[in-house]
Amino acid sequence: MFPFFWDPTYILVIIGIAISGLASAYVNSTFKKFDEVRSRKNVTGTQAAQFILQDSGITDVMVRPISGNLSDNYNSKDKTLNLSESTAQSMSVAAIGVAAHECGHAVQDQKNYIPMKIRHAIVPVANLGSTIAFPLILVGVLLSYNQTLIYLGIFAFSFALLFQLVTLPVEFDASRRAVKILSAGNLLTEEEVPMVKKVLFAAALTYVAAALSTFLQLLRLIILFGGRNRD
Repeated sequence: MFPFFWDPTYILVIIGIAISGLASAYVNSTFKKFDEVRSRKNVTGTQAAQFILQDSGITDVMVRPISGNLSDNYNSKDKTLNLSESTAQSMSVAAIGVAAHECGHAVQDQKNYIPMKIRHAIVPVANLGSTIAFPLILVGVLLSYNQTLIYLGIFAFSFALLFQLVTLPVEFDASRRAVKILSAGNLLTEEEVPMVKKVLFAAALTYVAAALSTFLQLLRLIILFGGRNRD
């Protein structure tokens, strides 16, 4: 029977989708909650980012606004710290926390943080693996369950999981750096720092969820095709 139709292993896919959905809902609700709390020092996300970069001795990174919601990111290639509309001009505790997190990535880049370097090196391989994995498996199935092609497809997909796993310490470390910077008291009060911790913890859960979802997809492929021969 052709395995791409319904089979019991689809439950793994459903679980992965549910985990990712719950994590996304949690980070959105947490951000929304603390986005309504205005920082007592009345600084915007952009001002917070500029202060942190300057305080960290980083002078070659430009802070710029981008469209979207929670699409904030740090680009090490062009040295830009990109803040979404919901972060750049907001004076909320949540926005400052997100901006500080992205500054954490800039600090990682400045200090040549090894996991970050590894993640950058893996990106091309992970993207290629995700692109060719399912075509390889499909062709292998069509060619009388050619195990060589199927195994190559599963191996290619495993790089997507490797990327997710390497991403975890990078993101958690960026949040740790953000909390340390904000705890100094220049941007947030002592009472506001725990709020930021909750926002960053919720954001970190999305990366954990992504890793779990990718693992479940890989597990499904192994269950379906690992060692299977056409009868």
